[in-house]
Amino acid sequence: MSKRNKELEDAVAALRPEMIAALQRLIRKPSVEASPLPGKPFGADVDACFTEALTLCHELGFETTDLDRYIGWCEIGSGDEMVAVLGHLDVVPEGEGWHHPPYGAEIVGSKLFGRGAIDDKGPVVASLFALKAIRDLGIPLDRRVRLLFGLNEETNDRDVFYYREHGGELPVLGFTPDGEYPLINGEKGILNEWYGISLRQDGKLQIKSVRGGVAGNVVPAHAEAELTGPACISLPEAEGITVTRTEDGWKVEAEGVSAHGSHPEQGKNAIGLLMLYLNRLPLTGSTRRVVSFLAEKFGLDAYGARLLGKRLEDDLSGPMSCNLGLIEGDSGSIRVKLNYRYPVTKTVEDCQPAVKAAFENAGWKLEQSVHKEKLYYPETAPLVKALLETYRTATADHAPPKCIGGGTYAKVLPNTVAFGPLFEGDPVTEHQPDEFIDLDRLVQNAQIIAQAMVKLANLPLE
Repeated sequence: MSKRNKELEDAVAALRPEMIAALQRLIRKPSVEASPLPGKPFGADVDACFTEALTLCHELGFETTDLDRYIGWCEIGSGDEMVAVLGHLDVVPEGEGWHHPPYGAEIVGSKLFGRGAIDDKGPVVASLFALKAIRDLGIPLDRRVRLLFGLNEETNDRDVFYYREHGGELPVLGFTPDGEYPLINGEKGILNEWYGISLRQDGKLQIKSVRGGVAGNVVPAHAEAELTGPACISLPEAEGITVTRTEDGWKVEAEGVSAHGSHPEQGKNAIGLLMLYLNRLPLTGSTRRVVSFLAEKFGLDAYGARLLGKRLEDDLSGPMSCNLGLIEGDSGSIRVKLNYRYPVTKTVEDCQPAVKAAFENAGWKLEQSVHKEKLYYPETAPLVKALLETYRTATADHAPPKCIGGGTYAKVLPNTVAFGPLFEGDPVTEHQPDEFIDLDRLVQNAQIIAQAMVKLANLPLE
C-alpha cells in the first residue's frame, strides 16, 4: 500500500465516532416517501431527512446545493469534469417483525440497527466522511468529486430524472454505493406495473376487502382478506393461513416471509399464499376468475414462468424474477402491483407484452407502467477496471464483477456502476426487519470509497 493510501485509510478510520453519530442522526429521521407537499416533492419525512443531511454537510465545512428539494449535493476539488458518487436517503416502509425500533438507531455489539442502515444511509455517511478525509489531507484531484443525496431511489428515481431535466451536470465517471462488492457491472431491467379489475359479485361467499404488502419491491410477509357469507359455509384449515370468524363472515390472514423484490425466491409471498387459499373456496363469477388468475399465474412462483408460459433467463444474470408486491381492493375492484426484472441480455420486448396480454386476457387493465432499462458494462471498461483495482488493492480479493437483479441509480446516470457496500458473505438485511450495518464494515466502506474517489478523480481517459 502506498504512503498516500495508508494516510487516507488512517484518516478515515479516525473519523469512526463521527461517522457513527452522523448515521444515527439520519436513521432517526424516518424517510419513507409520502404525498407531496409544497416545496417537499417526496413528503415531509423525506424532506426532514434531507435537511438533516445538508446540516451535517455544513457542520463538516462543506458547501451544499439544493435543487428544488428533489436532490442535493456537496463536492470537493476543481476542474471541468466531475466524478459522481450517488447515494439515497429515502427508505422502504419499515414493515413488521422488528426486534429493534426501526428508527431508533440502536447499537448492539458491533451492529447499528435501523431502516436505511445499509440501504442506503450508511453508505451515504461513509461517502461523506470519505470526502472529508480527502479534503482534510489536501489530496490533489484532477476532477471534482460530487456526493449526491438522492431522495426517491426506492420508488421511481424522480430525483435523478429531475436533476437531469434541470441541467444537472453529468459525470464522466461515477458509482453508487448501493449494491455489492467487488462491483456490479450488470443490472436486470425492471418493470413496476399496476393492474386493476372490477368485480361483480353475486355468490353467497364474497370478498369484502383485500390488502397485502408494503412496497412493490418487497416480498409481502402478510396479506389478508375479509369475506362475507352465511355461517353454513365452512372454511378449511391450511398451512400459513389463519381464519377468524367475524360478525358477517371471516377474516383470512396469510403469513409469508419477506425478502427483497430482486430475489423473491428467498421469501414466501403472502399474497400468492392468500390467493392459493381463496382459490379453494366456493367463490363464483368474476370473483372466482380474479382469484383463480392470481393463484394460477402467480401463486408462489418467483420467476414469472406461469405468467410468460416459459422461464426467461440467461447465463450472465439468471432468470427473470417476478414479485406480486402489493394488493388492495374492496367489494367492487382489486388492484395489484407487480415488480419484475428481466435478464441483462434480454429486452423489455421479451417479457412486458406477454405479461400485459396475460392480464388483459383475464379482464385486467394496465393502470401504470414504469420501466428501468437494463445496464451492462464489460470488464474492459475503464470505470470497471479502475474500481476493481481499488477493491482488490484494499481487500486482496480478486472475485469477478457481478450481474444482479436489483436496480440502482446506475441505470439513470451515465458512466456509473454500483460499487459496494455489501461484501461476499455479508447478511442481506435491506428491506427486511432488523436491517443493520456492521460498524467495522461502515468504516471499511468509507476507506474503500475514499480510495475510489481519488482513483476516479485522477484516472486518465482517452
